[in-house]
Amino acid sequence: MTDKLSGSIQYLKNVGPKRVKAFQSIGLETIEDLLFYLPTKYLDRSTILNSSAARRYISAGSDSEFTLIGTVERTDVISYSRKPILKLTLRDSAGTFDCVWFQGLRFIKDLFKSGESYAVSGKPVITKYGHLQFAHPDFDKIEEDERREFMNTGRIIPFYKLANELKKTNIGNISLRKIIYSAVLQYAKELEETLPDEVLTKNKLLNIVDAIQNLHFPKSTDLLHEALRRIKYEELFYIEMMIAVRKTVMHKKVSEFRYKVNSDSILKFISNLNFKLTSEQKKVINEISADLKSGKVMFRLLQGDVGSGKTIVALIIMLAAVENGIQAALMAPTEVLASQHYHNIKNYLKNFNVDIRLLTGGTSRSERKQLEENLQTNDRMILIGTHALFEDVVQFSKLGLVVIDEQHRFGVSQRYKLIDKGVNPHVLVMTATPIPRTLTMTTYGDLDISTINELPDERLPVKTALRSERKLNDIYKFIIERLNNDEQAFLIYPLVEDSEKLQLKSAMEEFNSLKRTVFKDYKVGLLHGKMPWTEKESVMNRFADGHFNILISTTVIEVGIDVPNTTVILINDAHRFGLSQLHQLRGRVGRSNKQSYCILVTKEEFIKYSLPKNLSVDLLSPAEREKYKTHIRLQSMINHSNGFELSEIDLKLRGPGDMFGTKQSGLPDLKYSNIIEDVEILYQAKEDAFNLVKNDFSLKEEKNFLLRKILMNKYLSDLTLSLTP
Repeated sequence: MTDKLSGSIQYLKNVGPKRVKAFQSIGLETIEDLLFYLPTKYLDRSTILNSSAARRYISAGSDSEFTLIGTVERTDVISYSRKPILKLTLRDSAGTFDCVWFQGLRFIKDLFKSGESYAVSGKPVITKYGHLQFAHPDFDKIEEDERREFMNTGRIIPFYKLANELKKTNIGNISLRKIIYSAVLQYAKELEETLPDEVLTKNKLLNIVDAIQNLHFPKSTDLLHEALRRIKYEELFYIEMMIAVRKTVMHKKVSEFRYKVNSDSILKFISNLNFKLTSEQKKVINEISADLKSGKVMFRLLQGDVGSGKTIVALIIMLAAVENGIQAALMAPTEVLASQHYHNIKNYLKNFNVDIRLLTGGTSRSERKQLEENLQTNDRMILIGTHALFEDVVQFSKLGLVVIDEQHRFGVSQRYKLIDKGVNPHVLVMTATPIPRTLTMTTYGDLDISTINELPDERLPVKTALRSERKLNDIYKFIIERLNNDEQAFLIYPLVEDSEKLQLKSAMEEFNSLKRTVFKDYKVGLLHGKMPWTEKESVMNRFADGHFNILISTTVIEVGIDVPNTTVILINDAHRFGLSQLHQLRGRVGRSNKQSYCILVTKEEFIKYSLPKNLSVDLLSPAEREKYKTHIRLQSMINHSNGFELSEIDLKLRGPGDMFGTKQSGLPDLKYSNIIEDVEILYQAKEDAFNLVKNDFSLKEEKNFLLRKILMNKYLSDLTLSLTP
C-alpha cells in the first residue's frame, strides 16, 4: 500500500474532522478502506423510461424490465373476494402508473408516503382497464435532489450501505457517492495489483485499478459484471490459497502411529454385531484404513445423514487404535451426547479389554483424579468427553486418535486444543448435518472427505406430516395408539418455560398439563437444558430403558440421541425451527425396523398457504426466498427425507455464514462473493489456488512473491497453520 492510500480520508473533499469520526466508527479510516467500501446494489438508470415510453414498448411486445421514477399520489387497500390488495399510484412527467401487492400489505403500506419519490423496477403490463401496472416490483426511495440527478443521467448508479453514524453527519447516498467519487478519481490509480499476471491472463480478469473504478462507477453493464467477477475471484482465490496451504501442511505431517484396521479383534467385533455394515460404511472404513497405514497424519471429515451409522465406524477405528496400543479420545458437544456415546461404547466393547472413561463438567473430583492417573499408565483407553477434554490437567501418555462428533459445534481453535494433546494424532471429525458441496470446498476444504450416503437396509423412511394446531387432539389419539403398541414418543417444544414475549408452547407447562390430562395413563418424562447434568442423564437413561412412554423435551435431544423404540416425534411450533434442526430432530426416530412418524405442528397460516410440491428454491428470487422461507422449510420437510438435499435448500435459504460461521472454519468472512451464486468462480479459484500451492508450496518462486506477501500481510491472522511445514 502506498503512502497516499494509507492517508486519512479526513482530507477528502466534503469530509473534514467531524465526518471522519463517523467514517472511523464503521471501520473506514484510510483512503484504501474507502476504495474497498463497495456498493451493495446498483440501479441501471440507462434504462429509465417515463410512463408513456413504457406503454409504447409494452404495446410493441417488449417483455423487458424497466425502471420508472415517480412520486406517490395515493395508496389504497382494495378488497377483491375478501382478499385485500395494496395499490400504489405514482406520477411521473408523462402520466401515472400503478404498483400492486397481494401479500405483506401492512409492512409495505407503511413504507410509502404521499409526495415521496421512488424508482420502481420490474416487468410492467397494461391492464384491461388501460393502467400501466407493476406487480410486486423492486423499489428504491429517491430523495428529491437525487431524483433530479438520476433523471439527467444515463448511467449505472451505485447505492452504498448508509450506517446510522454517517446519517447523523448528514451523509446521504448522494454525498457519500460524491466523496467516494473524489477518492476513486484521485487515488484508484495508486492501487497495487493483488493477483499475479499469470492468474489475470488465464482467467481474463480486469486489473485492480479498472476493477475498483468500475465497481464504484461502472462505465457499462458488461464492465460492472467483469469488475464484480474480478473482486469475487480474488476473495475466493485467497480463501482457497489458505485452505490449500493448511491441507498441504497436514499432509506433510508424519504420524508416529501407523496401524491396520483389519486385525483379528476388529474382524471379530464386526462379525459379532447384530446387524450388517452397509456398503457405504465398508467403503469409508477402507478409506480411513488407507490413511492409517500411509504413515501420514489423517485429517478426515466423515459426514452422513442422521442414522447412517457414523458412530459405529468411529468405534471400529477407535478399537483398532487401542488394539495397536494407542489411546483414543472422542469429543462430543453436549453432556447428553457424550454420556450416550459412553454407555453405547461400553456395551459394544464389554467383551474387549478396553478401559472406557467419561469426562464431563459433572465428573466428580475423585473420578477425575483417577482418570488423570490412568491416562498416564494405560494405553488401552478410550476417553469420551465434552469441552472438559480441553482442560490442562487432562494429559495423555499416547494419544494417537482424536474423534470429534458434531464438529461444526466446535471452533477451529478448540479442535486444535485437543489435537495438541497428542503428537500428530490422527483426526476424524464427524457431522450428522450433511454439508453442501460448496461448503466442503471452503469451510471444510482442508479435510479429506468421506460420505455415508445410505441407511441400513432394515430402516424404513420416516413418514412426515404437517398439521395445524387445531389437529392436536387427533395427533394425541394417534400417539396413544403407538404407545399402546409398546412404542415410545418424543414431544418437542421450543421453550423451557412460558414466555410473555413469545406466544409459544413451553416444555414445562405442557408437561404439567399433559401428564394430568391426555397422557394421565402413561409415564411422562421431562428433559430440558436447564436441568442439572445428573438429572438429564437419569431422565435419558430411564427413557432409553423404557421407564417413560413419552419424553417431553426441548431441542436438547437434537443431536445423537438413539432410542430405537421411539417411533413418533411431535415437533410443536415447527415454524420456529431451522430446516437443519428440524431434520436433526426427525432423525431421533426411524432408528429401527418399525415404521416411524414425524409430525410438524404449526400455525394455520403455514398450512393454508403451503407451496407447490415441485417448487424449486432456485426459481425464487432472493426476496421471494426471504418472504416464503418458513413455508419452504416446512414444505421441504414433507417433500424431502434426504439430508443432503435439505442441506442445499437450507444453504440457499439461510446463506453460508448462518449455517457454519467462520469461527468454525478459521477463515475470514466473505465480503464480496457468495458461494451459492458464485459457484463457477469458486471452482476456478479453487483449481488455480491448489495447483499453485502444489507446484510451489512455500511460494518461493519469483512470480509468487506477490502472493506470499499478501498472504503474510493480509491473511496471516486467519492462517491457523504456518506457511512453512
